[in-house]
Amino acid sequence: MTDRYAVIGNPIAHSKSPAIHAAFARQTGQDLTYEAILGPLDGFVACVRQFMRDGGKGMNVTVPFKIQAVELADRLTERARHAQAVNTLKFEADGSILGDNTDGVGMVRDIRDVLGVPIAGRRVLLLGAGGAARGVLLPLLEEGPAGLVIANRTPEKAEQLKALCPGRGEVDVARFDELGGQGFDVVINATSASLGGEGIALPAGIYGAGALAYDMVYGDRPTPFMLQAREQGAARVSDGLGMLVGQAAESFYLWRRVRPDTAPVIAMLRAC
Repeated sequence: MTDRYAVIGNPIAHSKSPAIHAAFARQTGQDLTYEAILGPLDGFVACVRQFMRDGGKGMNVTVPFKIQAVELADRLTERARHAQAVNTLKFEADGSILGDNTDGVGMVRDIRDVLGVPIAGRRVLLLGAGGAARGVLLPLLEEGPAGLVIANRTPEKAEQLKALCPGRGEVDVARFDELGGQGFDVVINATSASLGGEGIALPAGIYGAGALAYDMVYGDRPTPFMLQAREQGAARVSDGLGMLVGQAAESFYLWRRVRPDTAPVIAMLRAC
């Protein structure tokens, strides 16, 4: 029997997830369907429960329901607990729901495996201290960087984020204007600046030799952060399309115990 999966969000028509998971299914020979569901703003839980009753095996969750999904899940993975947001639901045979967050590991695998840039032993700068940064912090630290700096306009918020990971590694906090000349190997933009078509006021000298500038936002053209990074000396730049595909691959693995190859799917989306 063909298994059913879906992504739920509002809005949802723009989602690339159905195309991504269809490509994964073809690549791995898995018998499944994957659809996009427009979730009612006041009826997320009922919509998920109905999908379960109709035989659904799992769902991806996107805005604005990731926090509600935390409350819906019966169990959370460590990374979901840390992020306090769920983007993947797995419906277990006993009727319970497992909540996971695959965003951070999707980004890490894109940087490490697809782009070929190691995080272990490198200096990492994470820009922003909101929900996007919180979702990727633990997976980044699990890679074992030489040091990680969380930079934010208001250091208090960055300090709160740092406090979530005691004993996980060397984590420092700074304002954007305190970063000059530190020479990071990997710089990750977890702010919403690119969504608004804006750059970030960053001092010179933040990019070390061969550094990667990675924007978690993706689009049809280079983001303002990527353009700014090139001007400031970044050797390589990337948007977050690979992160989108990477988090989908981790969801696919959670559901199917088969890990798809993300590189050809990223190439497919780039060519569209």
